[in-house]
Parts: sequence; C-alpha cells; structure tokens
Amino acid sequence: MLRVTRFLSKIQRCNFSAQTIPKPTENPEVLYSGIFINNEWHKSKSGKTFATVNPTTGEVITEVQKGEQADIDAAVDAAHKAFKFGSPWRTMDASDRGHLLYKLADLMEKDASYLASLETLDNGKPYTAALRDDIGLSIKAIRYMAGWADKNHGKVIPIDGNFLCYTRHEPVGVCGQIIPWNFPLLMFAWKIAPALATGNTVVLKPAEQTPLTALYTAQLAAEAGFPAGVLNVVPGFGDAGAALVANDKVDKIAFTGSTEVGLKIQQASGVGRLKRTTLELGGKSPNIILADVDVAKAVEAAHMAVFYNQGQVCCAGTRTYIQESLYDEFVERSVERAKKKVVGNPFDLKTEQGPQIDGTQMEKILGLVKEGVNQGAKLLTGGGRHGDRGYFVEPTVFAEVEDSNVIAREEIFGPVQQLMKFKNLEEIIERANNTNYGLAAAVFSKDLDKVNYITQGLRAGVVWVNTYNSLPVQSPFGGFKDSGHGREMSEYGIRQYTEVKSVITALHQKNS
Repeated sequence: MLRVTRFLSKIQRCNFSAQTIPKPTENPEVLYSGIFINNEWHKSKSGKTFATVNPTTGEVITEVQKGEQADIDAAVDAAHKAFKFGSPWRTMDASDRGHLLYKLADLMEKDASYLASLETLDNGKPYTAALRDDIGLSIKAIRYMAGWADKNHGKVIPIDGNFLCYTRHEPVGVCGQIIPWNFPLLMFAWKIAPALATGNTVVLKPAEQTPLTALYTAQLAAEAGFPAGVLNVVPGFGDAGAALVANDKVDKIAFTGSTEVGLKIQQASGVGRLKRTTLELGGKSPNIILADVDVAKAVEAAHMAVFYNQGQVCCAGTRTYIQESLYDEFVERSVERAKKKVVGNPFDLKTEQGPQIDGTQMEKILGLVKEGVNQGAKLLTGGGRHGDRGYFVEPTVFAEVEDSNVIAREEIFGPVQQLMKFKNLEEIIERANNTNYGLAAAVFSKDLDKVNYITQGLRAGVVWVNTYNSLPVQSPFGGFKDSGHGREMSEYGIRQYTEVKSVITALHQKNS
C-alpha cells in the first residue's frame, strides 16, 4: 500500500524554525493499526484489539490489533528466516543496507509533518517538539547509523606464530526490541537503526499507549525496499513483550523503560539460554548549580531539564541542587518560570506542555506530589490537575526538599521540580551519587576546575556541563548502576548489535 501523499511536506533536512514549521493536522488519518510481519499487515490471531487513546481528550483514537504470543512467535519466525545464511538480507552488500536506511530516512522526512501530527495525537506532546525533536532526531539517528553500515569492520592482529589473525564484526541475529511511550518514534529509530545497519533482523513491540508512529514507519520501511521479515512490528501489552523475551529464536533483547521491568527482562533473558541484552532504564538525575552561574540561563536550563516532554524523560534533572548563596534567588526565579509555562492543546504552536500519557500516570504524579507535601517539602506552585479534560498536570515546584523525601528518591516522570540546597563540592558529589540510579547528571558553573572535579566524581553515564538534554546521535547514551547497561547510538551503540569473531589461519612457508 502506497503512502498517502496529501500529508507530504517537503522539509529540507528537518531544520525547522518558527517561520518554517508546517501546520499540524489535528486529526490525522490513522492508516495502519495492524500487526506488521513479512512486509504485510495482519490481524491478531486471537481476533483481539485494544484502544489507543488521545491523552489530550481521553477519547479513543482507533482500535489496534492486539499481538500476543502466537503473533510474536510468527514475527520471530519471519525474522529468523530472513536472517538465515544465504538469505537476501545476509548476502546484501553492507553499503546497500545503509542505502535502504537512507531511503527510509528520506521517506520519513517527506512525511515529517504527518508523523509529528500522529505522534502528538497518540502521545500528547506538543507538535512543535514532536516535529523538531522526535521526528528530526529520529531521521538523524537513522542517517547516522546508515553511514556505519559499511564501516563496521574488524582488525588484523599480529599474533604469535606463523598465523594470519583477523576479526569480523558479525550481526547477533534476531533482535527483540521493546520501546516506551515517552518518545515513541525516536526510540523506534534508536533501536532499529543500529540493528539493521549491522545486518540483524528485528521484531519490535511498541508501547501499547503509543503504537501508531512505529506502525506507520514500518510501512515506510517496506516501501524503502527492506526485504520481508527484516523488520516486524507487533503491538501489544506486557504479555507480548514477555513472549518476545522468552522465544528461543530471539538472540538479543533491547529494552527501554522502567528499572522494575528491566530487571525482569534481565532475569528472563537468562532462562534456558543466555540472550544478549541492552537495557536503558530509569533515572533520578542530579542537576548541580554552582553559585557563579549566569542565573537566568541556569534557571531556564534547569526548568527544561525537568519539564521537557511533560517531565516524561528518563534522564530528567529532577533533583536540582543549588549552592546555598544562590538558593533563594534561584527558587524565586524557578517558580516564576513555572507559572509562565503554557499548558494546553499540544497542536497549538504556542503550547509548551501537553498532557501526561494517561490517567494512570497522572494519578501517580499527583499521588507523589501529595506525599511530598505530607513529608514536609514546601509546595510553591502547581501540584494539581490542570483542567478537567485529558490528563494534564500543573507545572509543579517544590523547595526545602530533603534527600530522604520520596519525591527526591523515586522517579516521578512528570512536571515536578525539586529544589535542594547544598554547601560545598565534597558534599554535593556524595549526595548526587546517593541513589540506585546513574543515568545522567549535569553541572552548571563558570569554574572549569570545579566542573572537572565534579564530573569525575559523578557516577552517571552522561554528564552535561552548562547544558541539559543534549543527545546528539554521535555520542553514547546509557546508564550506570540500576539505570541499565549497554549504550545507545554512536559507535558504542553499534557494538551492542555485533558479535566479534576471530579468524586464525595457518600460514605455511614454501620450502626452499
């Protein structure tokens, strides 16, 4: 089935400015809601469907086919067949694999406005952010990995003896991938791009809350020319994810989501056989503000560190530590900024904050806010539901938060900022590291000696300096401790999808 061209928007390399942002389509037509296996659309074997809901209104968008174990097994069989030695995918030139990824990125770019509209409808994030960040960065990620397809080479090693030794970087095999609802298309791109660039095949389960952009892009992959069975997408719930992890023909699992679920996947991946795993999990990231900063810039950066994407970011800088001499001013300015935040219809180009993903998440956030108040933290603004339709939460700021408070320990995943005071560098390093998480951290200061001291002491996979949420595709992303293991994107991300094979050949000398 060909793409619907009325949504096409000719955007040059997705460099969007306020003047060039195409208008959204507030009710984009949902073209695909099935199960995608072997480049074909299928209904679930059980005949079951589930509703995907617009979080802005609480209304059903469409019914989606509900994949279960039988559907997962069929998708894995297709991926397994496509990976067999001698198949078109395995015999394809590496540069041709890259070319297919470039074609996919081009098709996504042409449909950028439609994809952003679909993402906003299904997820609730502001259309401007969906277009600029989610769609733009997804395209960049796929293009970046496309360039790696024919550069994933091994080494010649001068070993002892009369031998030739070289290494090959070979694909792992069938990759089961499970992605979250906070950045649906971006996580789709981060997962499939390195896997496909290195010659693996994929069965991907999108989050049940947000399956629509993954399904649409799967169709684009077929149109780009990927062979049947190379990319398969099965929407469903946790039981479908569990079936994917349990399937013996799956060689690797890549998961982004909560630490709780990641632990279960890690354990299940060691039952019966040892599956390769990469896990990008939760966080409770510290954002350290020293007294010498440009206050206005630091306040805005700290605000975005927490409130970006409705606070639904695994690396959100929710533990904001401010040096005591700056604390009062920083608190006052942070409250002012939160009060000015534009919350509302995510299709309005002026909107900064849309709804939370669903009612369950909204109630969890409001419950944690209540617990923060009960434990003595000072609620300065927000703390309640915004409006009476959809799943909106007011931008919320707490001061006088103690490290032991639940809101300072638990991942809230919502628009709730905690402002905390510290005195010196030794104290703040210890406090920042006093968590089971280790995904990200940040330091704001003009003093590079202090910055270098702090960055060496922080136990986190990413440390930003005088910036936050900068995630270029060329840099690795992933966590320490309970924030997971393995890395996404960059050359490090490529390594997660290859096995290293040593080839040692005896060299026989000619007799004289």
